[in-house]
Amino acid sequence: MRRLLFAILLISTAAIGYEILLMRVLSIVQWHHFAYMIISLALMGYGVSGTFVAVFRESLQSHFASAFAAGAALFSITMLLCFVIVQRVPFNALEIVWDPRQFLLLTVIFLLLFVPFFFAACCIGLAFACRPDLVSRIYFFDLVGAGIGAALIIGALFIFMPQHALVVLVVLAALASMLAASAATRRKRLVAVPLVLLLLVFTAMPVTWLSLDVSAYKGLSQMLNVVGARKVGEVSSPLGLLSVVESATVPVRHAPGLSFAARDLPPEQLAVFTDGDAMSVINRFDGDISKMAYLDDTTAALPFELLETPKVLVLGAGGGTDVMLALRRGARHVDAVELNPQMTALVRDTHADFAGHLYDDPRVELHTSEARGFVVRTNARYDLIHVGLLDSFGASGSGTQSLNESYLYTVEGLQQYLSKLAPDGILSVTRWLKLPPRDSIKLFATAVEALRDDGVDDPGKRLAMIRSWNTVTLIVGRGELDDADVASIRAFAARNSFDTVFFPGISRADANRYNRLDEAWLHDAAIALLGDDSHGFYERYKFHVMPATDDRPYFFHFFKWDSLQEVAALRKRGGAGLIEWGYLVLLATLVQAIVIGGLLILLPLTRVRRDWPQGTTARMGGYFFLLGLAFLFVEMAFIQKLILFLSHPLYSVAVVLSGFLVFAGLGSAASATISQPARVVLPVAAIAVLTFLYVALMPTVFELFMGYPDSARIAV
Repeated sequence: MRRLLFAILLISTAAIGYEILLMRVLSIVQWHHFAYMIISLALMGYGVSGTFVAVFRESLQSHFASAFAAGAALFSITMLLCFVIVQRVPFNALEIVWDPRQFLLLTVIFLLLFVPFFFAACCIGLAFACRPDLVSRIYFFDLVGAGIGAALIIGALFIFMPQHALVVLVVLAALASMLAASAATRRKRLVAVPLVLLLLVFTAMPVTWLSLDVSAYKGLSQMLNVVGARKVGEVSSPLGLLSVVESATVPVRHAPGLSFAARDLPPEQLAVFTDGDAMSVINRFDGDISKMAYLDDTTAALPFELLETPKVLVLGAGGGTDVMLALRRGARHVDAVELNPQMTALVRDTHADFAGHLYDDPRVELHTSEARGFVVRTNARYDLIHVGLLDSFGASGSGTQSLNESYLYTVEGLQQYLSKLAPDGILSVTRWLKLPPRDSIKLFATAVEALRDDGVDDPGKRLAMIRSWNTVTLIVGRGELDDADVASIRAFAARNSFDTVFFPGISRADANRYNRLDEAWLHDAAIALLGDDSHGFYERYKFHVMPATDDRPYFFHFFKWDSLQEVAALRKRGGAGLIEWGYLVLLATLVQAIVIGGLLILLPLTRVRRDWPQGTTARMGGYFFLLGLAFLFVEMAFIQKLILFLSHPLYSVAVVLSGFLVFAGLGSAASATISQPARVVLPVAAIAVLTFLYVALMPTVFELFMGYPDSARIAV
């Protein structure tokens, strides 16, 4: 019995670890949307296994230990094989808008990744079916093992590359198979069979098969197609896979928002890709800041025209370009905040000589922290808070981030930044320019809403926005912008041939002069948003540009279902690029779950002989269906809400899954003391009451503990 329970714990540890690992891997080789699909297919595997055990229960019961060992061995092997095969499926998410075959390939991926979870769940289901006297203990070890797995895989991803962390999980499943096999046979030599099979699979598989095959449409893959481009380093953590690329033949020249009238070129650069995309750069720097003059001719330099020797906070320091801009423009002190310590290490340590030991400058203080968390806990006041470009132009324009939570650009986020400014301080935000305009209008709308919520009667007196051919920069003043500020903005824009979108007192003739669009869309939108009928503008505009909030932190959500028919009619004329395909992936996953659930779970159950007590069938099914649905709804809501508090989606997933599952396991162990069904009313009522208390109290808890270290916030 003890071997069985520990085998269950190992299976569950490996299963939940594999689920989180797949989220990480698919974020690298495809995009983050597939996290939703992984949760769906994992649960689908458990559901189908329940039907399988129900249909073949009698034959499985007579060979329980052997069947359990076989299931664990197959789980171990299919984890590896399906991981390899899925990367060979020629699925391209970007084509899903216009190529129906991509939906079929997505289904193939769903079914392949579903297989390991099916075998893992068969082991657990067999234990429930064949050892009913141990149900509460089995559930305890199952859920506690899953909770351990969620924490274990996060730790493993700090040590290993994702594909190597997979090997750890494969070995855990093989050990579970060996434990079960030792109880199934007296021939001790047979216990090693699962491990031997696993070694044979590893031996037969080429080493390159385990490598991550990044989508050809991601920035990293495209960069490596350039003549002379090569990787010079790669580091990984749960926060991202960082790939450093150099190109001696065709030098990297990355300068977002650089004016066509620029007099200077960027220096040699190293490109740094996060999860195969979101490129930033490390500039070659020898300590002579005068050689970085190209930075003066970018839209991001605008706020420095209004400030002298400012104290600057850079949120999202990345490769250090924005820090360099601040130093170039005479900042007396720069607080540089970067979430990923490995990105910081690339600039400060690995490529320190290339970067000119930028972060060793006495004016620069480096902080490894999430942006909002740092802003909450700091007591400093800044002349300038700068939020630079934190994603690539390709990712921004393709709709790959449409379902991505971002707490940087919410109304509450901007209000927190403004609260840390000196009386004459400025908040500056630079974004990519999408056409038709989306990001830029939504950013302006968010700033207007933040100022109005802070009690500012006329937000237009504190706002200014300019644009180049591919970026926009918004500045928000802590106080009103005066005539001297406006003159500086106009002079800077004219000198660099940047277009003014808005400033206090602007006329329509001032807009759309250099990088001309068919209409002055951005200017017209800004005037409408500052007017009395802003909600009417939101309704009429073809894209969803209402401000994001901490309750709905989807800044990159621009899609309107009302516009779908119109956009679809333009499909052959480029309209497909206006559809955020993340929604299509999500809908396709939902359809897959419904169809596969019906075919593989419900339909086979019609052949199962029902021997439940009379009158309990429908009630029993409804009870567990609603319990499972509610559990997942609350769990998913917690994951979404805790992203802000815990600084990263993967931390949130791991902490919520681990917490929910471990304490659900403790509840399962305690459930053995509940002998009468009527007593179930109390825990069900407690769930409902506690859920409402969480909704009411979580904002206060977040505010109190937001500035605490990671370990303290995880404990909370």
